[in-house]
Amino acid sequence: MSHLLNSGVAIVTGAGGGLGAATARAIAAAGCSVALWDLKRDAIDAVATEIADGDQSRALPQVVDVAETDSVDRAVAEVLYRFGRIDYLINCAGLDYTLPITELSVEQWDRVLGVNLRGPFLATRAVFPIMRQQNGGHVINVASTAAVRAWPNASAYCASKWGLVGFTRAIGTEGRDHNIRATVVIPGGMRTGFFDRPDLPIKPDPANLQDPDNVARAIVFALSQPPESVIQEIFVTPARETSWP
Repeated sequence: MSHLLNSGVAIVTGAGGGLGAATARAIAAAGCSVALWDLKRDAIDAVATEIADGDQSRALPQVVDVAETDSVDRAVAEVLYRFGRIDYLINCAGLDYTLPITELSVEQWDRVLGVNLRGPFLATRAVFPIMRQQNGGHVINVASTAAVRAWPNASAYCASKWGLVGFTRAIGTEGRDHNIRATVVIPGGMRTGFFDRPDLPIKPDPANLQDPDNVARAIVFALSQPPESVIQEIFVTPARETSWP
């Protein structure tokens, strides 16, 4: 399976921890060079050192605010300069505020939509011309079960993730003539620290969550499909998922 990723170049957002770090490790193990995007320099440096395995040329840690156009465009230009191509973009970065709509500030709404939906748009817009010129590429957007159902006090998060599904489908149609594939990954709860927030009054039992490595393996599987096929959607939940039947 993984030989199809040999010598490829991937960008992984949110790579400083959680699913982003797990995905960066899995893609590197499958043979890719990886650009790691996050706002936390120490975190991405640690992951980059781990996946480089002595060959620092295979990992490029970058401090990037995915919601800021200039930050994204500069980072993409650096990746292209460093590696000469960009084959895969995996948008893992995510943010949430668990608040009633009447208490959610405009700034909080904008930040959630900025990271979760504007970020994938900016990154995809930046890499699409490169992938078209290469006549190939793959964009994977990580959504959530919040993209297919809704909970109270999660209006911004649900809006961003539902939008991400539609965005992924749209870029998939735009990329077809240039052999650019698009996949949306819908994971259920993971043991990533996402639920360790003071604004979350009820936290799921860790026993009912899944290891992010499992979802990262599903991402590599999607990237590894033969060129004539595309997995457009992957739904990966814990076997004991309590928020989805």
